[in-house]
Amino acid sequence: MTTIDDHDAYIAAAPESFQPSLRQLRTVLRRTLPDAEEIVAYNMPGFRIGGTIVAGYAAFSKQCGLYVSAGAISAHAEDIAVAGLKATKTGVTFSPRRPIPDDLVERLALASRKDAEA
Repeated sequence: MTTIDDHDAYIAAAPESFQPSLRQLRTVLRRTLPDAEEIVAYNMPGFRIGGTIVAGYAAFSKQCGLYVSAGAISAHAEDIAVAGLKATKTGVTFSPRRPIPDDLVERLALASRKDAEA
């Protein structure tokens, strides 16, 4: 597998049907975390504040994922369920047919940032 070293390259290498969702996710995260550094760690794009990765995202063969702190996921579990999305301990998966709402991305990113600062 090719090593990806920036967000643009990651999105360009993702399945074409996922690229619009990934671009939108990146835009919302950049707006919500304006002081975060865009990084790639473990071949996955992320947003780091200080030494902590506050949010990351990935594309897989059938879905995309947004990854934040476990506390952010648990604090917004009901919102995630209402949006019809599935969550793991630290992530929310979605597809182009059922994208993650921008306002939910914002709330999750801000909660994850708060957890990182605690």
